[in-house]
Amino acid sequence: MSWQRLITLIRREARATLRDPFTISILIAVPLGALLIFGFTLSTEVHELVLGVHDESQTAASRRVLADLQAHGDFRPRLFASRDAIEHALVAGRISAAVIIPPTFDRALREETPGAAAAQVQLLYDGAETIVAANAEASLRGQITASLAALSEEERGRPRGGAAPGGVAVVPRVLFNPTLDGTPYMVAGTFGFVLTFLTTLITAVSIVNERLQGTFEQLQVTPATSLEIFLGKVLPLGAVFAVDVALMVLAAGLLMRVWPNGSALFFIGVSSFYVLTSLALGLIISATSATAAEAVQKTVLTSIPLVQLSGFAFPIRNMPVPVQWLAEVFPATHYIRVSRAIYLRGAGPLDLLPELALLGLFGALLVLLALRSIEARA
Repeated sequence: MSWQRLITLIRREARATLRDPFTISILIAVPLGALLIFGFTLSTEVHELVLGVHDESQTAASRRVLADLQAHGDFRPRLFASRDAIEHALVAGRISAAVIIPPTFDRALREETPGAAAAQVQLLYDGAETIVAANAEASLRGQITASLAALSEEERGRPRGGAAPGGVAVVPRVLFNPTLDGTPYMVAGTFGFVLTFLTTLITAVSIVNERLQGTFEQLQVTPATSLEIFLGKVLPLGAVFAVDVALMVLAAGLLMRVWPNGSALFFIGVSSFYVLTSLALGLIISATSATAAEAVQKTVLTSIPLVQLSGFAFPIRNMPVPVQWLAEVFPATHYIRVSRAIYLRGAGPLDLLPELALLGLFGALLVLLALRSIEARA
């Protein structure tokens, strides 16, 4: 690869982009507009949500409560060995809610002592996933209270009227977003929407337009390799979108008071890498399309379902299991998880290592496919 040729290609692409005021306005206005428009919360039902469980009691009564939760169908309990393990799973985003049953649970259930402190069944929610937490709290708290009331009635032989026994208290605790404000949730997801749809759309028509104008054929007869052509296309646009990410972070912070809880530089770095992944997808679409209209249609057919199934608006945890499996093959799914983890949970590189590895794998595959597509057009 020749650095001189690459710099020449980058300058050529940058000048072509800067000469078009409409493209520049789209690149700047659309991300900021989308950030403001999608700063609202959409709700959905809780169904088969993975529920972290740490049972310190290990008694028939505590197992009965967990069995009641599983039988209801809203939650799928997953046992954890310690409180630290549950908190780590919440930070990493593997679970959105958790229950901790204290060691005094069974005794408090059987022996209600006047004036004694109640045994607390602690409920933990990931406030970063606002929609899930808001819908899970009422369901989880209601189911546990009903189960405790049934146990109390069986133990004492008298009805409780649907209330928890006096010796056991259900105490909720919302992590990362205590007020369950929906704006941070949507702001973090909007980055995934913008960087998936807009980047793919802008690059999808680039090679098509150059081929129609005859400039792409002129580029192919130069000594430039496919890698140099690819980098010459994506690096200038990647720089523009990296600036867009920084502007969106500032706009969200200044206009909506939503700042990343984690490292802003880490977030911008991950977003910039994801931009290159989306640009590679756009080049694949462009290189395999005969007209600009065909490229736009392919972009819409590819990006819109991809974004909708990636957790941007509707939590993947509440989708049917086959759809959850399908969502895992979308790069946008993993980027949106990373975005919300950094923005709301303050997660770092070690917490997000599996998601970052998958993003890297998807990026490498899309770059290879883009290079193959460009070579096929040579």
